Amino acid sequence: MNITQHTVSQLKDPTGILTGDRYEFRLYMEFEEDDELLEEDAAGLRTIYVVDGESDKITASYFFKKGTETALDFELEDEELEEVLAFCRENTVKVEESSKK
Repeated sequence: MNITQHTVSQLKDPTGILTGDRYEFRLYMEFEEDDELLEEDAAGLRTIYVVDGESDKITASYFFKKGTETALDFELEDEELEEVLAFCRENTVKVEESSKK
């Protein structure tokens, strides 16, 4: 799994019920030739990343198909989840820094 592009946007909670900050990431990827996701014409992963104080986590994610963004029935493996979590951490810091300027 190789992340080639991404978009990130901060999500607002209109109810004020949820704690922490939420971000939606769309990660566009290249997959290895033997990966089932390549055969399914997957484009990437949509994920919700939550930062609440010193804690952070991925609360939802799904792979989506090129063009239609139809959700695919695949889950992240533990190693992939850690990789995505690290990517979100790094790129959320960049979003927060750019919004302070």
